[in-house]
Amino acid sequence: MKPEEFPAHDQYGRLLEDRGVWRQATTLEGAGELTARWLEGGSSYQPGHFAPAFDAETRPLAAALAELNRNGLFTRESQPGILADAGAQREYVTGFCSAATAAELLALSASSELVTVAHAPGEASSAAIPVTIAGTEVTTVLGSSENPVEEEQIRDWAEETNDALALLLADSWYVEILDPVWGRNEVLLPAVLRALKKAEQP
Repeated sequence: MKPEEFPAHDQYGRLLEDRGVWRQATTLEGAGELTARWLEGGSSYQPGHFAPAFDAETRPLAAALAELNRNGLFTRESQPGILADAGAQREYVTGFCSAATAAELLALSASSELVTVAHAPGEASSAAIPVTIAGTEVTTVLGSSENPVEEEQIRDWAEETNDALALLLADSWYVEILDPVWGRNEVLLPAVLRALKKAEQP
């Protein structure tokens, strides 16, 4: 097969060249930087996101999420707060971090009205905190650990990134932080950033 015949994109439309840099990302800082670049439009590959770009509702959050990724939280999922006739959303962000960072983020639950659920490495916990409602139906919940604990989960992360990062994530804390006020957007992400910066201080 000639070089020009090799596919440039995977089956999800993600640029394979962008995937290549994830093979060298072996730290949370490295993963956070690559995620920040994706949020800023500099990459079309994000592990576990099976599309070349994030969806429209993430656009207003993208710059703030990039900053979180550059300050110690490798973000996994997020959504804005929304109030509409058809349903409602609570703003939230989830991600992987160190133990010290998890402690600062957990402290948000004591010092503010924000809610943090912290999952220790190897923990396979499950709960159900509603964060999205469509009509009267709960469609999205938080409270479950996303740490790759089982062999299959670690293998999936390794295939999307590399073996070293997959094992690091298995040994990292996974946190979920939400604003309990439906539809509000101006409180959560600035508070999370302040906590991350505090965790970085000696």
